[in-house]
Amino acid sequence: ERNGLALRLPDGRQLAVVQIAGRIARRIVCTARAGNAVRAGDRFGMIRFGSRTDLYLPPGVPPLVEPGQTMIGGETVMAHL
Repeated sequence: ERNGLALRLPDGRQLAVVQIAGRIARRIVCTARAGNAVRAGDRFGMIRFGSRTDLYLPPGVPPLVEPGQTMIGGETVMAHL
């Protein structure tokens, strides 16, 4: 199961988030709807029993985390936009 979100920043740049549920989880809950405003630190959904979330940053925005690093939703700063 996958769930994708495209987000537009106030300056027009875009980023994307893809939630991917693994073989065991297979349960994604997304509370965001088209047109909703999302602020830094807001939760927009979850993957029950874990799995992974991919973040696609706008060009020229370096990530502040390392591959394999464990992040905490709503707490870990992933990039400065």
